[in-house]
Amino acid sequence: MKNIENTRQRISECDSKIIEILTERMNYIEDIIAYKKEHGLPILQEEFEAQKEISLMKQVENNKFKNEILDVFRYIVDNGKKIQAKNLFSYNIFLIGFMGVGKSTVSSYLGHMLSMEEIETDAHIVKMEGMTINEMFSRRGEEYFRQCETNTLISLKQKENTIISCGGGMALRDINVEYMKQSGKVVLLTASPETIFERVRYSNERPILNGNMNVEFISDLMKKREPKYLDACDIIVSTDNKTINEICEEIVSKLIKSE
Repeated sequence: MKNIENTRQRISECDSKIIEILTERMNYIEDIIAYKKEHGLPILQEEFEAQKEISLMKQVENNKFKNEILDVFRYIVDNGKKIQAKNLFSYNIFLIGFMGVGKSTVSSYLGHMLSMEEIETDAHIVKMEGMTINEMFSRRGEEYFRQCETNTLISLKQKENTIISCGGGMALRDINVEYMKQSGKVVLLTASPETIFERVRYSNERPILNGNMNVEFISDLMKKREPKYLDACDIIVSTDNKTINEICEEIVSKLIKSE
């Protein structure tokens, strides 16, 4: 019994050391974020994350607890991202813009790189209503769907540190913009009509474009919506001819500068 108690005591000592070293590591993460912000350095470094994973795998290659250690370290890295995100954004990030500008793709990438929760309003509405957007438009009408968008924003008012990818018409209602401004900053993503056409031309989930899948219609509708988009946004980022990393780095940089 004495031996097992001694072993348990040593485990407790290890736990204390782990807490101490994790706290030290997290403080270093905050230092790095502060330095990057002060000197305008890139925040999202996908290549560093990949290199870190390779380095860890090499260090534990012959360790009998290899898989368990890697699991723990991946969790530590993920929490490091959360610390980074909280230091950068104490608010929600709302992505708005015309269909096909890349809101879902940007949300997914930012969510991964910053370990932030993601919510796509269209998907949320589909889940809550139990029908597709096309079905909502045909059965209940567009106005019903627009009210669902407003109701979704109301239900998300208590969220924080979350990326919310909004449907293309979300910013058309002034009340929606008001709700978004109350809990976060609004990022307008843009793209040319030609780019949008190429991205959505084979989609059958765009009821607004049913029977109007052409560059001219898209261009006209974008011009009509542009004043609303511009009034709603805090920053603007074009997604034309850029990698997803470049787009997201620009978003992060502009959000930091807008504070």
